[in-house]
Amino acid sequence: MLLDTASLYFRAYFGVPDSVRAPDGTPVNAARGLLDFIARLVQDHRPDELVACWDNDWRPQWRVDLIPTYKAHRVAVETPTGQTDEEEIPDTLSPQVPIIEDVLAALGIARVGVTPYEADDVIGTLTARATGPVDIVTGDRDLYQLVDDARQVRVLYPLKGVGTLQMTDEAWLREKYGVDGAGYVDLALLRGDPSDGLPGVPGIGEKTAAKLLDAYGDLAGIMAAVDDPKAKLTPSQRKRLDEARDYVAVAPKVVRVAQDVPLPDFDPALPREPRDPAALEALAGQWGLGGALQRLLTTLQA
Repeated sequence: MLLDTASLYFRAYFGVPDSVRAPDGTPVNAARGLLDFIARLVQDHRPDELVACWDNDWRPQWRVDLIPTYKAHRVAVETPTGQTDEEEIPDTLSPQVPIIEDVLAALGIARVGVTPYEADDVIGTLTARATGPVDIVTGDRDLYQLVDDARQVRVLYPLKGVGTLQMTDEAWLREKYGVDGAGYVDLALLRGDPSDGLPGVPGIGEKTAAKLLDAYGDLAGIMAAVDDPKAKLTPSQRKRLDEARDYVAVAPKVVRVAQDVPLPDFDPALPREPRDPAALEALAGQWGLGGALQRLLTTLQA
C-alpha cells in the first residue's frame, strides 16, 4: 500500500476540526486525522507493506522548465524571477508536517521522498518495482495512469475520509473516461488540469479527448492524424492540435510520473511494534496524540 501522504494529510486537515489541539495549543488536526486514516486503511485492507510517499519537491524545476505554468498558481510568494520553492499551504498545517514526520519515524512506518521528485514519482517507481498487488491511496487523479489490472495495481480514491473509497480499476476508468490506465496520461494532457496548471489543448475537453483517443489510439496517433489530410478531424480540431505542437511535445514528460527515481534503502514492512517506543510516548504526550496512536498501534498489532 502506497500513500500519497500530502494528499491524505491535506484531507485530514480540512476534515478534522482545528479545535483538535496539542496541550500547548498547537493545532494537530492533520496529524491526528492522518493517523486515524492509516489505522482505518490497515484495518480494512491489511497490507503486508506500507510506504508513506513524500513530496521532497512539490514543484520540481525540471517540470517547470518544460511547462512554466506547472503548479504556478500554488506558489505562495513570487520572487523577481518568478520562481520559489515555497508552496502555499494553510498556516496551521505547515507546523504539523514535522510532527507527522517524527511520528511516522517513531512508529517505524517507512517514509520515502527523493529530491527533486514528487510523491507521485516515488509511487510510480515503487509501483514499477512491485512484484505483487499494489493499492495506491490518493486524492489525486493523476495517479490513475498507474492503474493496471494485469499487474493488480489499483487506486483507492477517498470519497469520504478513507472509510469510503472508490476502487479504481481499468473497468471503472473505461466507464468514466473511455481510457485505461495507460491512456489516462494522454487524456489528462489533452484535457488539461487547472489544479496542476496544465493548460491542455484549447477547445479539446475531456469528452473530445476521449473520442480522439478512441479513434486514433494514443497521442502519437492523434498527432499523426493532424498531418494526414484523410483523417476525419474537424478543421477546428486539426487547427488547435497543430497550434499546440510545442505543448504536446513536452507535456507527456510533465504529466507522466517517473518510474526510475533513485530510491534510498528502506524497510516497507508494516510494523507490528513501534520502532522507538520512548520517542513515540514523548510525541504522544507533547502533541496530544495518545488516542490516535493507541488506535493505530492496536490495529497494527491485530
